[in-house]
Amino acid sequence: SSGGGGGAASSGRMANVGSAMPVFFGMGGASMSIVLSNIGAAYGIAYAGKGLAAMGVMYPDAVMKNIVPVVMAGVVGIYGLIISVLISLAIKVPEIATVDGESIAINVYEWDLGFKHFAAGLTIGLSGIAGGYAIGIVGDLGQKFVGIRPVLFVPMILIVSFAGAIPLYGLIGAMILTT
Repeated sequence: SSGGGGGAASSGRMANVGSAMPVFFGMGGASMSIVLSNIGAAYGIAYAGKGLAAMGVMYPDAVMKNIVPVVMAGVVGIYGLIISVLISLAIKVPEIATVDGESIAINVYEWDLGFKHFAAGLTIGLSGIAGGYAIGIVGDLGQKFVGIRPVLFVPMILIVSFAGAIPLYGLIGAMILTT
């Protein structure tokens, strides 16, 4: 109950009359998921791409083999897109009801969902920044060293895979929050 007033507007779902804040938090989560994940992806792609280009000058035959960190950094942005779409599809427009002859909007998208979706957006977004940063740093240095010593390819891929798991964990956490 919203406390005070009595009547239909203070009981049950009617307590959520007129508040746009749950939708604000839900949309904030949807935008944070894609924006922050893409910041991480862009950073990872830029740094891993820089390392690939530097290594490719000296060892052009190894470029295609060492493109894995660049691709993995790009996947980070896709994780944010997935969560953004899930959140956007869950946001419902207010229902119109008539109370005492007046048409009022009643939010069917509740506060708890708004907060959960905001948390989901931050979960995948911040995980995407962390993962993209880790992939970029490891990819940059790893590719240069693999060009010099090809035996380091498998260890580099393992480290990049563990760095890529960070946003995957964020994706799983965000999916739990959106259900």
